Amino acid sequence: MIDRIAGAVIFMVSVSAVWVARDYKAGFGDPLGPALFPQMVAAAAALLSLGLILRPDPNPDAQPLPAFIRQAFTLAVLVGYVLLLEPLGFPLSTMLGTACLALLFGAEPKKAGVTGVAVGVSLYLIFDNLLGLPLPLAPATFG
Repeated sequence: MIDRIAGAVIFMVSVSAVWVARDYKAGFGDPLGPALFPQMVAAAAALLSLGLILRPDPNPDAQPLPAFIRQAFTLAVLVGYVLLLEPLGFPLSTMLGTACLALLFGAEPKKAGVTGVAVGVSLYLIFDNLLGLPLPLAPATFG
């Protein structure tokens, strides 16, 4: 039953994302438009969620408490990442988010930090320099 509930929730969120993204507009000459990528991801999520609805696990096991707590912390890290993206800038917030997720998945602190730095810097360079997508580099100024 929980698979069907999760599938239904994911399906509703995905359909909503497709609906909202249709109004995205670009101020520059992007031939495909900014709505394409979020709509593709949301459509894929909607299709996969149908698998949860139509073919749920017949004998789902209950999550042990440590796994549930780790999932809650993962969700908190992802929400924090979104909230800190503009104030801290893309590279720093990505470094922190990646390092926190690596720690949650059992990485040693030093390796989590190195991974965070590598992911934050490399994704910024890929998106900003190679793909030409402007991202906030430095923390936003307050005042």
